[in-house]
Amino acid sequence: MSGGSGGGSSAPGRFADYFVICGLDTETGLEPDELSGENFEQTPLRRTFKSKVLARYPENVEWNPFDQDAVGMLCMPKGLAFKTQADSREPQFHSFIITREDGSRTFGFSLTFFEEVTSKQICSAMQTLYHMHNAEYDILHTPPTNDKDSCSSTGDCNGTSVSKLQRFNSYDISRDTLYVSKCICLITPMSFMKACKKVLEQLHQAVTSPQPPPLPLESYIYNILYEVPLPPAGRSLKFSGVYGPIVCQRPSTSELPLFDFPVKEVFELLGVENVVQLFTCALLEFQILLYSQHYQRLMTVAETITALMFPFQWQHVYVPILPASLLHFLDAPVPYLMGLHSNGLDDRSKLELPQEANLCFVDVDNHFIELPEDLPQFPNKLEFIQEISEILMAFGIPPEGNLHCSESASKMKSLRTCDLVSDKRNGNIAGSPLNSYELLKENETIARLQALVKRTGVSLEKLEVREETSSKKDLKIQCDEEEFKIYQLNIQIREVFANRFTQMFADYEVFVIQPSQDKESWFTNREQMQNFDKASFLSDQPEPYLPFLSRFLETQMFASFIDNKIMCHDEDDKDPVLRVFDSRVDKIRLLNVRTPTLRTSMYQKCTTIDEAEKSIQLRLAKIDHTAVHPHLLDMKIGQGKYELGFFPKLQSDVLSIGPASNKWTKRNAPAQWRRKDRQKQHTEHLRLDNDQREKYIQEARNLGSTIRQPKLSNLSPSVIAQTNWKFVEGLLKECRNKTKRMLVEKMGREAVELGHGEVNITGVEENTLIASLCDLLERIWSHGLQVKQGKSALWSHLLHYLENRQRKTTSGSFSTSGILLDSERRKSDTSPAMSPLRISLIQDMRHIQNISEIKTDVGKARAWVRLSMEKKLLSRHLKQLLSDHELTKKLYKRYAFLRCDDEKEQFLYHLLSFNAVDYFCFTNVFTTILIPYHILIVPSKKLGGSMFTANPWICISGELGETGVLQIPRNILEMTFECQNLGKLTTVQIGHDNSGLYAKWLVEYVMVRNEITGHTYKFPCGRWLGKGMDDGSLERILVGELLTSHTEVDERQCRTPPLQQSPSMIRRFVTISPNSKPKLNTGQIQEAIGEAVNGIVKHFHKPEKERGSLTLLLCGESGLVSALEQVFQHGFKSPRLFKNVFIWDFLEKAQTYYETLEQSEMVPEENWQTRARNFCRFITAINNTPRNIGKDGKFQMLVCLGARDHLLHHWIALLADCPITAQMYEDIALIKDHTLVNSLIRVLQTLQEFNITLEASLVKGIDI
Repeated sequence: MSGGSGGGSSAPGRFADYFVICGLDTETGLEPDELSGENFEQTPLRRTFKSKVLARYPENVEWNPFDQDAVGMLCMPKGLAFKTQADSREPQFHSFIITREDGSRTFGFSLTFFEEVTSKQICSAMQTLYHMHNAEYDILHTPPTNDKDSCSSTGDCNGTSVSKLQRFNSYDISRDTLYVSKCICLITPMSFMKACKKVLEQLHQAVTSPQPPPLPLESYIYNILYEVPLPPAGRSLKFSGVYGPIVCQRPSTSELPLFDFPVKEVFELLGVENVVQLFTCALLEFQILLYSQHYQRLMTVAETITALMFPFQWQHVYVPILPASLLHFLDAPVPYLMGLHSNGLDDRSKLELPQEANLCFVDVDNHFIELPEDLPQFPNKLEFIQEISEILMAFGIPPEGNLHCSESASKMKSLRTCDLVSDKRNGNIAGSPLNSYELLKENETIARLQALVKRTGVSLEKLEVREETSSKKDLKIQCDEEEFKIYQLNIQIREVFANRFTQMFADYEVFVIQPSQDKESWFTNREQMQNFDKASFLSDQPEPYLPFLSRFLETQMFASFIDNKIMCHDEDDKDPVLRVFDSRVDKIRLLNVRTPTLRTSMYQKCTTIDEAEKSIQLRLAKIDHTAVHPHLLDMKIGQGKYELGFFPKLQSDVLSIGPASNKWTKRNAPAQWRRKDRQKQHTEHLRLDNDQREKYIQEARNLGSTIRQPKLSNLSPSVIAQTNWKFVEGLLKECRNKTKRMLVEKMGREAVELGHGEVNITGVEENTLIASLCDLLERIWSHGLQVKQGKSALWSHLLHYLENRQRKTTSGSFSTSGILLDSERRKSDTSPAMSPLRISLIQDMRHIQNISEIKTDVGKARAWVRLSMEKKLLSRHLKQLLSDHELTKKLYKRYAFLRCDDEKEQFLYHLLSFNAVDYFCFTNVFTTILIPYHILIVPSKKLGGSMFTANPWICISGELGETGVLQIPRNILEMTFECQNLGKLTTVQIGHDNSGLYAKWLVEYVMVRNEITGHTYKFPCGRWLGKGMDDGSLERILVGELLTSHTEVDERQCRTPPLQQSPSMIRRFVTISPNSKPKLNTGQIQEAIGEAVNGIVKHFHKPEKERGSLTLLLCGESGLVSALEQVFQHGFKSPRLFKNVFIWDFLEKAQTYYETLEQSEMVPEENWQTRARNFCRFITAINNTPRNIGKDGKFQMLVCLGARDHLLHHWIALLADCPITAQMYEDIALIKDHTLVNSLIRVLQTLQEFNITLEASLVKGIDI
């Protein structure tokens, strides 16, 4: 249009930019195409030769400079092909994409056909090649007796050998006609695939039909280049081909963007289940490799998958057709979507893929897809598949796809399935609607789907009705039935996919974090900024969505989408995609106005289909614009003639310049159109990056992966090296960002536990981040890899390392396989400690190899990374692994990331920062594995532990389970045992059977260590176990905590004061009386109670997956029990010097008092009575327990039960008024001070709203 589309060099809105002819250049003759990697064992007809761009019209247009290399490579990705009259020579159509540096795209459509070779030189060259080839072949392969004829007759047993032999003798200059491939191609700014295909097919038909076309070919090509405009948004256009009218239509700015590939074909080729899985991989930015013999199929699948992502856009390398010369690109360590051409002979196993850990491999022709491990399910996957299947079946496409789908068969087949649908009375289809599923019965998803279909009661009758309503045509449609069906199916499927995102992200705007500073500074600090409140968003989502969503929110496409949102505040400069999406989201919001924030996992079906279909139908019924007809050009007489079957050399003088003025635009476009469209123009579906915004976002976001498409130019080693250098930089940048993000999340969380800031990470999210770190490591390890075994490059490297080490050990040169860290014992500390664990990379590998649950290499590598993270050894282990330079050299090419020393150092340094935080990413994930635990019991040296005669036992509990009672052999204080993963350890119960003469045991502390992760827990005790000693306890519950890892012991010393437990214990040893705890004043006691209760409240405010140990908050060092102990100890009258009185004695007296009160029937008010009864019931129950718990243990149990049943504040009130209190406490006691007691009751009341569940070890043997 004359209005341009913003910017000076912008396109004038022509339908096509270039018409290109590629093929054999007879001047330069046959040049073998080394790059395309075909070997010379192939017979000459099977080899590939270089093709050239023979002509292009016009020479150049400024808004889309011609890229000779790219066009040449993509028009004929495999170079020239030769055939003889014996081969089939069907013309083949395919489309391609050229992505420019700035991310904008140009589309190419090419038709390849075969022409007879007329040049004598070429024919004789081919003959010569054959003579040479045959001579070599005879020398190498044939037994001397065999002459060629007998060879070909015996070859029948094996099909391939026959074809090879026929091929191998197949060209004889005297007898055969040689044909060579040629290709005509249109380069266009927008992807009108169907229209371009028709144009090219009609041009080809004109050359091959016996009747010459009405006008010279130049007229038609001139017309399409200069006289056919692009249809404006929301309009349809009709123009003339050589033989018939061609119609194309373009969606308006409020509809889904232009997409012209048949979605139908993708579902036929792959089936719904596979398409949804592939779609999920693409959304999570895995590497995706499509594999097919047909270029057009590669293109169709790639374009369909990326189109279905609306409103998100694929942000990484996108090469739907990877030319053979670019195969080295497959080890790109970035997410990519590439299409690889298969020659139809080799199977998948011959493909050497550098990297498979995160690869989704799609064998398009064989209906087969290999998925990366632990791929999360797409939300509501079953209902989603069901909804798509209903649409497909309405169009007669079986949801499991057509296993024998081929171009020629597809027309036949579409008829056949429709007949089946209508023919259900003939018993072809039984009562069950999904009987076409027979062949996939064993597939469990399909089985589930079937059940779902029966439940929802969909039947084919209903589906048929839907078909009729849409085909009641009051409107005469200007394109054929088949084409309209394709339009319909496309839009229906796309609407269903788009609807998933509008439902899932209906309230996404609420969570966008708008930058506080101006745009400029926002750009510069883009990467440090969080642009979306992920944690809050996820906390609103239904549980089953989380595995998918938490990973999706980490992708580049999501980040760019949100950046786009932040960039366009005002409607006017909104990205067209975003505008469409937002308007849809607004509609959904209006519908859900009654329950705005309620996110349910109820499946909402798509409601926008009819409206979308209608708009297409209207455009097709009433063509808005008809282009100028082709007409005679100003050509000399005799020009434009050509021979039948040969595409002529066109007259460049008439084709290289368009009409002098744009008269036709003024003539044919009504004025009001131009006005309307001028303002619409720059917000077009044309993804032209004229506006700054896109550039900004690209710059801001480019994580070193500015490479959207490899340069398709001269592939000198230096270019390859430069590309790889970009990758290396990108990987390093990504590593820096990932570690930073993980640390910020983790630090944030630990800060919260220390009482600063807000909580912001969930277990799911931590898992996501660690999984994405594992992906990054796999990508780094597979960059530039030469030798690979198994699917995981990292694990393969570790195995090589292990093998090397074992060889060295056997040869005896390698003595210390692990490093002992003995900083654990400090000089002053002479108390016994465990011998430290060896730090050994190999030992950690062995642990992983021994876990039978992990079956795959990728799984092993991930588990090893998790274990190393948990042990804070990741950086150290990887450094050790890479210190074997010989091995690294053997395994990696020179340009690999792992051989760039500076980058490697920086990378290890980034990983080192993980040692600042504690991860439990191994323990929490592998919950069912067996783990060896090492126990050390340290009795007090001072008081004759050696004479101890009883039989001790111990029971260890953790967040995931407990061991049950383990008998400890007498006099053995250290032992190791195996049991299922207990998770983080919480309590140890320790006791003895009171047998023998000296059944008294003073235990200082118990240590327990997880032998795989090296986590060591210390359980302080410092009390006697024995009748008549201390409080007469034979068993105690000890609450432990994790010791900081040994590497940091020395630095930590100065920072934190030593733990509070030790001093009080030492005093206890001396007087062996619990009363000798340091006396606190009432203020300190109140503060302690406040802290303890506050700790419990905070615990319940955290998301469930991250709560620590509640036991520690109740019974630990500054827990609720010890705080209440202080309350009751305050002002407690201590009797004669040697007799000890415990709080429990006081409580028992109170109990007796209440019980006698009951009998004497002086009944106070009802409420008070139930409280007193409750109190007595609990005390009795605890006293009657079969366990030998001492008085302090009983007090602990009472407090825990009281907290669980929300009775503590009642009991405090009860005891404060009890006459026994008056006898046993001094007047200054806290419990006698009414105001203090009231504030204490108020504090304890805050625990009422929480549902406290006690660990089994705390309440064993009590059934209340």
